[in-house]
Amino acid sequence: MAHPHTLTITVEVLNSEAELSPAEATVWHAARAATDHSYAPYSHFHVGAALLLDDGSVFKGTNQENAAFPSGLCAERTALFGLAASQPERRIRAMAVAARPATGSFVAVTSCGACRQVMTEYEHRQGEAIPLLLPGPDNTIYRFQRLSDLLPFGFTPDDLPAPQ
Repeated sequence: MAHPHTLTITVEVLNSEAELSPAEATVWHAARAATDHSYAPYSHFHVGAALLLDDGSVFKGTNQENAAFPSGLCAERTALFGLAASQPERRIRAMAVAARPATGSFVAVTSCGACRQVMTEYEHRQGEAIPLLLPGPDNTIYRFQRLSDLLPFGFTPDDLPAPQ
């Protein structure tokens, strides 16, 4: 017999950047600055992601488009994959994403399904929650306590059968 399952995800809605902690402001502004380096000649939609690391440094990624669709890559995965390839010993303390059209102001955005899956796995690999900042409507900021909040039924290595 079917029974309901209730999910509760808490997200704080900040009304302005003034409500960010100094560390959050660092990663938030880095994500916004990263949009200047995205390669988006087809969509003209520039996305930046920033990871605040355990040593206080910031690692950035941007969306990278390609004429051979869908060979491009989103900013979130560019940042996470790049960090894992170049600095695998680093721990992620926070993540932020920002997006804007080629001409215009920053807009509300959330990560795509593929990015949500990758974000969930990187958090799982790290073994601890990674807070996330996303731009909301009307210049608000969404503060999530963990990346996996974006994908409540995510698939992790724990869901795979044990090797034989």
